[in-house]
Amino acid sequence: MNVSPSILVVIPLYNHSGTVRDVVERVLHLHPHVLVIDDGSSDAGASVLDGLDIRVIRKAKNCGKGEALKTALVEAQKLGFSHIITLDADGQHFPEDLPKFIAAVAEDPRGIIVGKRDFEQESIPGSSRFGRNFSNFWLRVQTGISLGDSQSGYRAYPVNIVLGLPLQEKHYSFEVEVLVRASWAGVPLYDVDIEVFYPSAEERISHFRGFMDNFRLTVLNTKLTLRSVAPWPHRKLVASGDVEEKITVFHPLRSIRALLTENTTPSQLAAAGALGIFLGALPLLALHTIAILLFSGFLRLNKVAAIGASQLCMPPLVPGLCIEVGHYFRHGNFLTEISIKTLGHQAVDRLYEWFLGSLVLGPLLGLIVGAFIYQVAVMFNRESGEEDCVGK
Repeated sequence: MNVSPSILVVIPLYNHSGTVRDVVERVLHLHPHVLVIDDGSSDAGASVLDGLDIRVIRKAKNCGKGEALKTALVEAQKLGFSHIITLDADGQHFPEDLPKFIAAVAEDPRGIIVGKRDFEQESIPGSSRFGRNFSNFWLRVQTGISLGDSQSGYRAYPVNIVLGLPLQEKHYSFEVEVLVRASWAGVPLYDVDIEVFYPSAEERISHFRGFMDNFRLTVLNTKLTLRSVAPWPHRKLVASGDVEEKITVFHPLRSIRALLTENTTPSQLAAAGALGIFLGALPLLALHTIAILLFSGFLRLNKVAAIGASQLCMPPLVPGLCIEVGHYFRHGNFLTEISIKTLGHQAVDRLYEWFLGSLVLGPLLGLIVGAFIYQVAVMFNRESGEEDCVGK
């Protein structure tokens, strides 16, 4: 195997003296550069590694896996390594999967590579299956990115990029935070299939503290979700072609042309516009923008396009039409009296009618606007292609 000298394999260690030497020796058969971070082990710790040609950093006390990985990133940068590959010391990860990560790093050095564990084994605990699905869900909500195993600790990180992220977590929650903040910064996330070994419950040693670590993850996911719907942009470390022109419903053609520069396809742009219209038509008082940001992020649709399209649903026209349609469904006739009584004292009835009407008009208007956006986007793409040909 062609070994890249710019990759450092990192093994965080905490009270796994019974397995870590085997892991390190298997890594050394494949890769010569290994760093073990002994995070204040109270057993024999890294002393079982004496005689092996590796680097070891010993911490006086246990500071958490996140802090250990940060220490490894700083050390890798000092030593001139461009990437680190992390795997656990407990023997669950197979060092024999290292070539997959090295190949993935070579294919896109900007990306973070996450090992997708094989969870088809009967020995996999139910809590681990639930934790992985739960973490995958929130990653998609917060970034729009789908990964197969966002909790896996077998990863490849680009050193300088990760050190440029505003990371705050010190424990297991670090591995969740780094994926979300990296995605926001424009860093691509990939996964590769890996094997995993889960010993029996009696032999398994886990330092995941149920209550405290789950509490940290809950707090972190709350913060990240709130930040994901905040209106101010994220700082980019990797160029992603962000839109600089103002997107507005008053200049639809210019806005569509600008949005196409984000590597967004006409169909994706149309779907984002249709989503914005549908959610904008619903009576989500003071919550439209939050709902649009959450759903467009989850579906990996252009948030700017969705919010821009939703401006068409601003009062009074679309809400008024929805109320009229809803009133017709309830009473068989249209609302003709606009007064303090009908819009004030009967406000609850109007909200219900608005909701009913939006279920009909929202999808219909969404289809119309989506079709318009698609046709215009295709036209602009065709014009752009013709200009490229002329230029050549």
